[in-house]
Amino acid sequence: MADRRLPARKRDWLRLFADLDIQPSKGRGQNFLLDPDVITDILKAAKVCRDDVVVEIGPGGGILTDALVQRAGRVTAIEIDPVLAAHIRSAFAGVPGFALVEGDALAVSYDELMRGQPFKIAANLPYSVGTAIIQRFLETSSTLTSATVMVQREVGERMLAEPPQMSILSVAVQLMATPRADFIVPPESFWPSPKIESMVLTLIPRPEPLLPSTERPDFFRLVNAGFRHKRKNIANSLQDESRLPKALINEALTTVGIDPVRRAQTLALEEWLALLPAWQAVLLSHTA
Repeated sequence: MADRRLPARKRDWLRLFADLDIQPSKGRGQNFLLDPDVITDILKAAKVCRDDVVVEIGPGGGILTDALVQRAGRVTAIEIDPVLAAHIRSAFAGVPGFALVEGDALAVSYDELMRGQPFKIAANLPYSVGTAIIQRFLETSSTLTSATVMVQREVGERMLAEPPQMSILSVAVQLMATPRADFIVPPESFWPSPKIESMVLTLIPRPEPLLPSTERPDFFRLVNAGFRHKRKNIANSLQDESRLPKALINEALTTVGIDPVRRAQTLALEEWLALLPAWQAVLLSHTA
């Protein structure tokens, strides 16, 4: 079991942080979760059990880590902050099944880390790089079974969005996974308290990719071009970015049933996927 010196109450956590001279970093988007009720809800949302291998990204003071090592079979924590890493290493020294990776979650290959073993992610992600970390583990893992993560509420809502509120983020996340909203977390659950609410959501990776990895660069060039000028319709936005003749763009759109006067945020993921081969054909014909 984890070292029971870890506090149970918020004021005791604050005393521990003061003793260890730990100060949250604004640059790293650190807001330490200190609410045990939220921890309980995260474990329920993630459905963590003794058979699970869990990766925690950004353990901070270790409040979620403590709960995970008591519930899961194995826990690997990834921490970039050397002071926090030293604290976690000391607090969980000798805990069976626990490992600490001191490094950048944005540089980790999750397939290499897990060596082909199925695993879950449970994490209170740093606000500053949360979306980048999500994209990283979705792209570099073939054995991730679920990821229950906390992000800014606005970011979570963008991941969950449907037409006509789509964004590049919602397209990117939904291409790789099915997102599910779990619950909202109030600012007072953290130290320091952010000015905004947070959201816990669970991402279930798609069992089969909707798009081969070789096609994704072209796909995201198309999506980025479509969203570059959100006030313009999709045809005008694509023309501004590609400089292709408007007639060719309209033809590509109408071929797959997309009205050229629609805006990018009204297109569903399936429509972007349908548009890709038509768009590639237009580019090829224009450069031939």
